[in-house]
Amino acid sequence: MIGEAEAFAQAELGQDHTGHDWWHTWRVRNTAELIAGMEGADRSICILAALLHDVADEKLNPSKEAGLDKVRSWLEERMEDEARLQHIMDIIETMSFSGGGGRPMATAEGRCVQDADRLDALGAIGIARTMVFSGAKGRPVYDPQTPPRDETLKQEYRDYSKGTAINHFYEKLLKLKAMMNTDYGRRLAEERHQFMLAYLEQFYREWNQGSEA
Repeated sequence: MIGEAEAFAQAELGQDHTGHDWWHTWRVRNTAELIAGMEGADRSICILAALLHDVADEKLNPSKEAGLDKVRSWLEERMEDEARLQHIMDIIETMSFSGGGGRPMATAEGRCVQDADRLDALGAIGIARTMVFSGAKGRPVYDPQTPPRDETLKQEYRDYSKGTAINHFYEKLLKLKAMMNTDYGRRLAEERHQFMLAYLEQFYREWNQGSEA
């Protein structure tokens, strides 16, 4: 079933150009399995939820409900254990950042998968994905006259036409370290968080070079 889930995710996400592509899913799956091993969580639940999480993402579907229905229908054709099926669906439905973090994960498996997804938004890969996503949505890299937004409102967070790539660091990425669920996730997040801070320092140094002359 994991092999089928891989093929399904690859078919659904293979043509994505916003940073939510198959390779993002592949990395989240691998990291979720790693954290699950460290945390003693059910690896198969973590792997399946990680593989299917972006197939249901509202950014890639007509609506959140449509995405969740697609994944549920796929699972119902292959999984007889309703409790495990619902567990996977609960993880997928709850894990999104959604302009503030959403409700807490109720299970160890959910915490592992959510941490894995958040880790992929941090560090060098997180920076690359931010630039790719911003370019796909027509947002500039930086505008010193456009301050970061208050991202507490979901509607504002999902308005992709506003903001800049650099602002996204302050609106989401730099908040993620404090939102990690697991001890191992927090350890991995710390290094990636520090890398992003160093990147921003270098970015501003280059941006402002010569401006004071």
